[in-house]
Amino acid sequence: MLKQFEQIGKDALESLRKVSNSAQLEEFRVHFLARKGIVTDMLSKIGAFPAEQRKDAGALANKIKQEVTAAFEHLKSSLQGTTVQKGPIVDVTLPGVEFEKGKAHIITQTINELLEIFGRMGFSIAYGPEVEDEWHNFVALNIPEGHPARDPSDNFCIDNNKLLRSQTSTIQIRTMEKQKPPIRVVAPGRVYRPDTVDATHMFMFHQLEALVVDEGVSMVDMKSTIAQFIAVFFGKDVKWRLRPSFFPFTEPSAEVDLLFVASDGTEKWIEVGGCGMVDPNVLNAVNIDSEKYTGWAFGFGIERLAMRKYGITDIRLFTENDIRFLKQF
Repeated sequence: MLKQFEQIGKDALESLRKVSNSAQLEEFRVHFLARKGIVTDMLSKIGAFPAEQRKDAGALANKIKQEVTAAFEHLKSSLQGTTVQKGPIVDVTLPGVEFEKGKAHIITQTINELLEIFGRMGFSIAYGPEVEDEWHNFVALNIPEGHPARDPSDNFCIDNNKLLRSQTSTIQIRTMEKQKPPIRVVAPGRVYRPDTVDATHMFMFHQLEALVVDEGVSMVDMKSTIAQFIAVFFGKDVKWRLRPSFFPFTEPSAEVDLLFVASDGTEKWIEVGGCGMVDPNVLNAVNIDSEKYTGWAFGFGIERLAMRKYGITDIRLFTENDIRFLKQF
C-alpha cells in the first residue's frame, strides 16, 4: 500500500502541472485535497496497515500531502497574480436574453410606402443633390432675381452660388436636363428652410416631388392622380381639397389641403403641398418644347402626410428621438 501512496502523490503532482486557470485549480483541489479528496483520504487508511508499518505509512502520507499542498498553494498564488475577474459570472445554462430589434424610422417607412404606391402607378424614382446652385434652385424654376424666395434670410446659403436646396423641385430640372418626354417620376428628399420651428414647421423636412411631362397632359390628369394617391394612402373617406395658389414654376397653381381631425373632435385644414401645371418658362429653360409638351408637378411634405395618417400633432416628434414615440411605428 505504500507504493499506492507514492503513486497517488505522483498522480497529484502530474495533474497539477496541467492546471492553467483558476477553474481547473478548483477542480484539482476538490479531487485531491478536499475532505474526501484522494490525497486527504490516505490518512484514513493508515489504520489498515500492520502495526509495524503504521509509523512509516503515516510519515509517507503526511509528506505527500504537504508536498501536494505546497505545490497547490504556490500555483494558486501564481494564478491569482495574473487572473483578473472581468464582469459578472454568466450562467451559460440559462435561456438567452432576447434583445429588441431596431427598425426603420417612421419617416423612412412613410417614404417607402409612398414610393411603392407611385411605383404601382407607373412612376420611376429620381434623386438629386441636397447642396444646389442658384440655376437649379431658382433660375430654371422661373424664380427671378429680386423674388422674395431668393432672399438670403429665407435660405441656407453656403456661398454666392451654393445653398441647401429649399425644395425638391430642383430634381425636376435635373431630370428634364437628362431625359426628354415622356417623363413620369417621383423624387423624395430632404429640403431646408430657416422657418420658425413650431408644431407644423421645421427648418429641415422631407418632400416628395412628382413630375409628369408629355403631350396632352392636363390639370385633370394631375387631380385624378392626387385623388388616387390620397384614397390609397389615407383611405377613401379622407377629405381633401385643391385651393388656388401661386408658385413661379407652375401656372395655374394650387395647394392641396387635408382635413385634420383632432382627438377632441375639432377639425382643421392643413396644407400638405403645392401643385400645378409646369410653367412653359420652366420647360423652355431645359430645352423642352413648351408648344408641344405640357406637364404637371406637385411637392408634398412627407412629415405632414405622416402626421395626418397617424394622428401626430407635432412635427418635432419626428426628430426628438424619443423611443416611446418611435417604437409605436
